[in-house]
Formats: sequence, C-alpha cells, structure tokens
Amino acid sequence: MAYRALYNKYRPQTFEEVAGQKAIVRTLSNAIKNNKIAHAYLFCGPRGTGKTSMARLFAKALNCEEGLGHQCGRCASCRAIAEGTHPDVIEIDAASNTSVDQVRDLISQVQYAPMKGKYKIYIIDEVHMISNAAFNALLKTLEEPPDHVIFILATTEPQKLLPTIISRCQRYDFTKIERKEMIERIKYVLEQENVSYEQAAVEDIAALSDGGMRDALSLLDQAIAYCGDPLTETGIRDLFGLASKKETLELLISTAEGNVADILDQLRHFEDAGVDVTRLTSALLSMLKDDLVYLKTGDQSLLTSLTDDQPAIVSSLIDSKKANDMIEVLLKAQLDYKAVANVRSYFELTLLRLANLGSAPLINQSAPAKKEEAKVSEPVNEVEPKPVETPAPSPKAEPAPVVAPTPKVEPSPKPEPAPEPKPKVEPKPEPKIEEEPSGIYTGTTPPSFLLDEEEEKAPIIDKKKLSSSKLVSDGTPIELDEQTIIGILTLAPKFREERQSLVAKWPQLDDLKLDPDLADIASLVSAGKPMALCQDALILRFDSPRQKNKAVLKENQKTIASFIENLLGHKVFVYAFDGKDANKYVGLYTKLAQVRELPSPKEVVLNLPSID
Repeated sequence: MAYRALYNKYRPQTFEEVAGQKAIVRTLSNAIKNNKIAHAYLFCGPRGTGKTSMARLFAKALNCEEGLGHQCGRCASCRAIAEGTHPDVIEIDAASNTSVDQVRDLISQVQYAPMKGKYKIYIIDEVHMISNAAFNALLKTLEEPPDHVIFILATTEPQKLLPTIISRCQRYDFTKIERKEMIERIKYVLEQENVSYEQAAVEDIAALSDGGMRDALSLLDQAIAYCGDPLTETGIRDLFGLASKKETLELLISTAEGNVADILDQLRHFEDAGVDVTRLTSALLSMLKDDLVYLKTGDQSLLTSLTDDQPAIVSSLIDSKKANDMIEVLLKAQLDYKAVANVRSYFELTLLRLANLGSAPLINQSAPAKKEEAKVSEPVNEVEPKPVETPAPSPKAEPAPVVAPTPKVEPSPKPEPAPEPKPKVEPKPEPKIEEEPSGIYTGTTPPSFLLDEEEEKAPIIDKKKLSSSKLVSDGTPIELDEQTIIGILTLAPKFREERQSLVAKWPQLDDLKLDPDLADIASLVSAGKPMALCQDALILRFDSPRQKNKAVLKENQKTIASFIENLLGHKVFVYAFDGKDANKYVGLYTKLAQVRELPSPKEVVLNLPSID
C-alpha cells in the first residue's frame, strides 16, 4: 500500500477529534440535533485550520446510516465519505472549475435526488476562484436549492466573494489553532507512529506551523524523515534553520546593549549553522512583544516566548519605548526582505540599526522627579565639596548681602570671590551639583566627571600591580542586606571625589582588555560603572544582569576586589547592581530621605562579608 501523508492519515473522523474550532463544532452539532440545517454554509479562515475536514464530518453526520448526527465511521456511507467516493458528497475544486459552463453543469445535476444518503452535499473548495459570471449563475440555486441539497463553500479569502453570495450562507470563521492543542495533537500522532520525541522539538514544530494543523503534520512528516527516532530539538533546528531560544535571547540582549562585536560574532555562528533569517526575525519580534506585555502587566502567564527569569532580564534592558522602536525596525525589515538581493546582509544592517538605538534607561524618572530627588538629597549630603546653602532662592530679589553665590540660577556679570583657586568662566561645574547631589551615580544621566572636560587626567594604570586570576561563570552569589546597602549609599557623598578619581581611570580599562592575562577581569569591571563608594565598599552598576550576576559570585570576589584595590589604592568590598537593583535601592534611599529616616553617617554599620 502506498504511503499516506500524516495530514491525510490523521484527519479527524468525528467532531470530537477536531483540534480547536470548539464553537463551530458545537454550533453544527446543535443544528443537526435540533434539525435546523441550513441550505448553504460558508467556511472561511486560514489554510490548514480544518475547513474541508469539517465539511466532510458535517456530511458524515447528515448521511450516517446509524442516523442523523452520528459519525460511526463503520457504515458504508461513513467509509465512502472518508475515502472520497460517496456519490452524494461531491467535492469540487473551484480553482479548476471557474467557468460559467461548469457551474451550469453543476446546477443541472442539483435537481436529481441523492442516490444513497438523505442529503446531496456539494463541497466547493477555494470558492473565491470562481468568476463573477459563474457566481451570478449560481445565485438563484444557492438561494433556493432543493430540500435535499446542501452547499458548503470553503475559502481562505472571503473578502473576494460577492456580498450576494455571502448573504445567502451561514458564515463560520475558522481561527488558527491554539499552540497547546496543536502540541497535544502532534504528540498523539507521534505516539501512534511509535516515534519518541523531545518536548522542545514538538514545540518548535507547533511554532513553525503558525496555527495550521495541516502545516504542522506536513512539517512533522518531514522531520521524522530527517531525524528518525527519536525526534530531537537539534534535528528540528538543523532541518528548518532555527536558532535556539537561548541563542535568540542572547542576540536580543547583545543588540539591546549595543554590543556590536557580540552581534557580529553571533551572526557568523548563525550563518555557519544555516539559520533562517526570516524566522529569526520573527523570533526576535515575539520576544519583544512578550517584553511589552510583561512591562505593562508583570504577568508571565500571558507570555509565549520568554520564560522563567527571562522576562525580568529583558525588561531591565529594554523599556517600552525602546521595545516599540525595535519592533518598528524589525517589522520594516520583514517587509523589505522580499525586495532586497541579500537578505542576510540586510538583517545584519538591521541589527546594527537596533544596536545604535542606545541602551534603555535603567531608572525611568521624569525631569521633575530628578529635581525633587536633588532637593531631598542635598540636606543629607553634609560633606559636599561645594555645598550650596542658600535656604530659599527668591525669584527676582536684589543681591543685597549675599552669603554664597548662586551660579546655578544666573551667573553674575561681576567678578565675585571664588572659594577655589581655579577660575572657571564657563558654567560647566554647575550640572555637577545638580546631577549628582548625593555622590551616587544612578545611570539616568551622564555623570558629571564625563561632562567636565577640564578634569585632571588620572595617572596611567600600572599593569604590573594587577593580578591575572581568571573569573568563573557559575558559583555562589553574595547578597547584602538592605540595611547595609542603604548604609553604603548614605556614606557615598563623603567619598564623591575619590569615586570621581576612580571613574577617571575607567577609560584606561579598555586597553587592558587587549592583554591576554587581564582581558577577563578588565572586560567585566569595565562593563560596570562606580555607582557608590565609601571607605569599605564599592557598588558597581551593570547594564546587563548577566554581568552583574558574575560580579557578585563569591568565587570571583577576591579577584575583583584585588583588581579594584590596585585602581583605588585601598581594599574595598565590591558589590554589583543591575538596573532593577538600582531602581529599587535608589527609590528606597529617596523615600527614606524624604521622610528623614536615613541614618546619619556616624550611625551606619556595614555588615560586609569577608573577602579573604
């Protein structure tokens, strides 16, 4: 016996076996049960969603020898319908029967009574292909056919049908089959075929089929031929040119971080593996869609691509504005793929555009909120290098006996006694006080040391004093308690100048990344930014949660602390934040400052673990 394709072999034989379309099944079953059978039906929807199969099952239920509504599958009528040989169930391919003459032949046959069953059923597939003239010839018959005739029209493009045709039919819209139901059906087929499988492989096939069960079974047929037994995720990815979810997520993170070197390296890997660019683009869009849903709802049950801790990682790097911008670029790329000569090169350019969108702000605050934070933090910052102690600036008051100059409001044209020997005419130091009132770099705006072009250059780092120990990627993470973190942030303003001196050395770390002995530690440390520094501790803020997780490993602490000690001049405990942590603790610090519940620097006790 000739081999039968899986989508033919496993067509549903009863209403109960239909995957999805529960509302349509229920409506048709109730119509038969209550003997309210219409003379014409229109089944429309995407390909492979069960339109023709439903039409055959409906014909079975009308003509089964066991009675109306039955689908026994054993009687001669049911078997003949399943095999396509029943004389009273006529299937017509409208794509090859479009002329008026062919429709007139059909009309002439309608008048004859059924030979075996109770009803004569015409199933016209792809009915939108019939010409307008042929439709007009069919109109009268379709409106008032004989009592024993039922028309079932099926189409993927109902918008091409004449309104006069649609108005004469009961319309049923078939929807794409849910992923969960499709996975269950694929598993059932694999069990019937005695093929073992990996869950991830089944999920990949369901995702590729895009809601069409026929497509899913066709892909499954192809996959079994390629992989054999068992059906593996690796085999599916090799066959259809898919990137794994982990690889896709890493590409998205590298793009969000603007890491061009990693992007190009991953693209070379995808090219070597033969990954389909169009499907990879769809996978990236699916993850960005999940990111938007998670940012707005925080509900992981609504997501389809991101699982476990992945939504938190992506949302810490990509805010809603950036996600929308990235989606627009990728959607445009999908449209342009059809017009470009080299899709892979265009995809590479698209990723570079995404990388140039810049890093997402990790602490989303409006401008007024920043000003309020500055006002709250100033009273706490008791040892600022340049404290502004004017109690309340008057809008347009004459400068009578001025205690301290207010260069921030309006620079005075008259020379005033400067407290420091440096005569700075340009008001560049002003944002220094406004943007970093508490000596804590939050990451929302460039720190003042990057804006001050007249800052003295830090001495060149002596490589001989740096250790060359390697870092590990897995281990035991260190966690600081909330009181200790708030204590570090409280002490930070007193060490602002020392932190700025440390940050001034940061650009020199780029050169160390080229040193084979120091590349690992220099790459990690340079990815962070000194956020808060006190005598015994330093907090680095990383854009990437992966880098933050590596920096807080107990096994890496001694190496990182030794490296920072050579940069700073004394030993400190080094802790790390990602964007989510920075949001949490800076927000908590601000709230405590607003209600004046921050501890005084003298009361701070840091509970730091030993790094020896």
